[in-house]
Amino acid sequence: MNRREIIKAGLGSIAVAATGNASYGPAWAATDWPTRAVKVVVPYGPGSATDLVPRTVFEAVASQVKQSIIIENRPAGGTTVGTNSVAKSDPDGYTILVHSNAIVTVPAIQANVPYDPVKDFSGVTPLANVPLVLVISPEKKVKTVQELIAMAKARPGAINYAAAGIGTPPHLAMERFRLAANFEGQLVPFKSAPEGLTEVLAGRVDFYLCPIAAAISLVKEGKLLALAVSTAKRASALPDVPTTLESGVPNSDFDFWVGAFVPKQTPRDVVAKIHDEIVKSIESPAIKERLGKLGVDPLTMTPEDFDVRIAKETDIAVKLAKAAKISLQ
Repeated sequence: MNRREIIKAGLGSIAVAATGNASYGPAWAATDWPTRAVKVVVPYGPGSATDLVPRTVFEAVASQVKQSIIIENRPAGGTTVGTNSVAKSDPDGYTILVHSNAIVTVPAIQANVPYDPVKDFSGVTPLANVPLVLVISPEKKVKTVQELIAMAKARPGAINYAAAGIGTPPHLAMERFRLAANFEGQLVPFKSAPEGLTEVLAGRVDFYLCPIAAAISLVKEGKLLALAVSTAKRASALPDVPTTLESGVPNSDFDFWVGAFVPKQTPRDVVAKIHDEIVKSIESPAIKERLGKLGVDPLTMTPEDFDVRIAKETDIAVKLAKAAKISLQ
């Protein structure tokens, strides 16, 4: 697959007590789920969108099912430790993973990942899209995406851009945009979005395609200029900001999502019950409003459709990483 085909194919496109006994048996039906506390593993630290989204959604789910739901942050190993712990857990519906697209992008750039996103997990549903916003300091005197591209092409390979980690969804989103716009640049990786934004504010890094929740206050205060968002449609949190597609860069859209997963052998009727409770939460006006305040757009999908999306994005992530010349870490 050449670069144009890869670009065109696309890449899709959060508290409590200790859990109960991990043992389970065949004597209960899915309609009984849950009969005890449920653990939700988030392989990120507290405070990120990938942590805040499930905390918001599962707070309502806990109320619906009248059981405790425990959010456990396990950010070690570039998300692989927490993710693998769920892959190896009992497939009984009492251990749920909430992850971002990194469930497919990390294996594309990291060697010896101990899990396979397709073989070891069943998708339950996405929870939300987290729009990425292309931001730049006003001091750069760049006001549009096309002006940014012109600046990059005028300085071949000299322009630099931030990303919170190598191979993360925002990093691959940036590489997809760069390949689509056909310019060269230098990646400056950071441990977190705030670190990258600090450098963009100071002008030491030229621009950053970052999660909207991290940048929105700086944009509204006029400290950063938002040139575009990565989603195919405009972000509800920044409705006046065009998409990269509207800005004249075809095949540059990228969805950064947060979704729920369970171990692969979890019974399908249990997957369906978890799915229904999550969707019920997300579709409630109160949760929609709270998610909107986080700068994210609610998103749901059937388990079957989510599995198809994961398989597709797993394949495309590998091809995009190769096109962007991201070496296995």
